[in-house]
Amino acid sequence: MELPALLLEMENLGTEQNRKIYHRHGVAGPQYGLSFANLKKLQKRIKKDQALAVELWATGNHDCRILATLVADPGQAGGECLESWRADLDNYIVTDSFAGFVGQTALARRKAGEWTQRREEWPGRAGWQLTAHLAMKDPDLPDAYFEERIAVITASIHQGRNRVKDAMNNALIAIGIRNPHLEELAIAAARTIGKVEVDHGETSCKTPDAEGYIRKTVARRKSRGG
Repeated sequence: MELPALLLEMENLGTEQNRKIYHRHGVAGPQYGLSFANLKKLQKRIKKDQALAVELWATGNHDCRILATLVADPGQAGGECLESWRADLDNYIVTDSFAGFVGQTALARRKAGEWTQRREEWPGRAGWQLTAHLAMKDPDLPDAYFEERIAVITASIHQGRNRVKDAMNNALIAIGIRNPHLEELAIAAARTIGKVEVDHGETSCKTPDAEGYIRKTVARRKSRGG
């Protein structure tokens, strides 16, 4: 698909209402205001196209960058591309979509380790969202890896940047539902940590209570025979 035609289609699909919603969620730069349903339809049509993904990202448009993470090819996106995109992150929506893409690449573990050590808000959030992804999607990582992550979260979550704290809490939940041993450790950590204060801006979003979320998810899984 040619970029000019795609951009025109995206502009026509955007709505003022969506732009207002995304603005409340921290999107400050240019955007069309596409719904995620429409972005997913475009993804289904385009499938994987790394060259187009690079072009989309380079526009600087929020919707284009979300679509870029959806159509980028995990097998073709090397470290240089990932670091370039990481440097452009400017809100939690695109950061989470980016982290989801990085989680599909061969560099997921390395980037999770690197970015969780960053002090800046968006790289830090990307690293912890990646950690959550690894907890849910990478069965080969040993418990010791996540035990160390729990220790870091417990010791530093309250000192983290706003959206980093939220991602660390997400990672703790994901680790806690990985297996019974990590569930026990994550719940103990959640009790030590206490309430995690996150400013969600002009939205009704709330930071989930890690212990409660873990227990409900595990109970739901057991009820389904999982």
